Amino acid sequence: MSVKIAEEWVNACSGCEISIVDMGERLLDVLNLVEFVHIPVLMDHKYFGQLGDGSRLNIPEADVGIITGGIRNAEHLEVAEEMRRKCKIIIALGTCATHGGIPALANSWRFDDVMERVYSTETTDKAGFRPADGVPQVLDACLALDEKIKVDVLLPGCPPHPDQVFSALVALLEGRVPELPDKSVCDCCPTLREGKGQLKRLRRFLENPFYKSPDEPLDRMRCLLEQGFLCMGPVTRAGCGGGKVVPRCIAARVPCRGCSGPVRNDGNQLLDMLNALASNGIDIESLPEYTSLLRFSGAHNLLRPSSK
Repeated sequence: MSVKIAEEWVNACSGCEISIVDMGERLLDVLNLVEFVHIPVLMDHKYFGQLGDGSRLNIPEADVGIITGGIRNAEHLEVAEEMRRKCKIIIALGTCATHGGIPALANSWRFDDVMERVYSTETTDKAGFRPADGVPQVLDACLALDEKIKVDVLLPGCPPHPDQVFSALVALLEGRVPELPDKSVCDCCPTLREGKGQLKRLRRFLENPFYKSPDEPLDRMRCLLEQGFLCMGPVTRAGCGGGKVVPRCIAARVPCRGCSGPVRNDGNQLLDMLNALASNGIDIESLPEYTSLLRFSGAHNLLRPSSK
């Protein structure tokens, strides 16, 4: 008997769904072993019945439920709770689901300030009202899934590499709990380290890094953080390179932006990064701002409006 899988996206961009599709031919292998009973990116299955005649949201029962995106409004919460009721195992897929992701940057501002920015700017006419009819109620903050429902497996990444998605599904089919890398991006980075403390301030990445050409081997390029560029590698979970191991951003000769979230699920990338900068002898006052250190992990009350 095949394993039944339901998949849903809530406050998400569909990048994680594209990673599922990007498994390529391996997706065909998965489809031979599982039955997707609900997955918006691949099949048409309506919340309220195919004819819209249902009285409440209904998602089929499944062995495994995959949810991408965080929770920002009442509809997202309703979908997540229905998935939790109908699925034996819930996987939070992607950093929006596990740590809030980019949408959680909105937690830095009060909701009224966000709405004022959206509906009344210097370049638009001031609106006399905000849409309300048929619009789900917005919650006070953008939340990770585990702030509202029980999550069994966390699989961060923005998006997770198709290799990670495939490995996680294979593990579940074999009755194993998917294992996440327990190392940081730094631990998997092949760049050359010459020693700490030689640069004292951060530089804008518009200044060229020290490498001769994009074809030069990465092990000849000096560590980007040691060059004074803000690289989140020390405090970000490894794995974004999939089977190739080399972190995606580093492979492109650019600093890690922290998209896989903290190395530990309950980590704080902002505090950990400030410690990493200090240990490298870099003046933290040279940071232009601090919010970007939580660019992908601002849920769990880590980002909140200023008291000013």
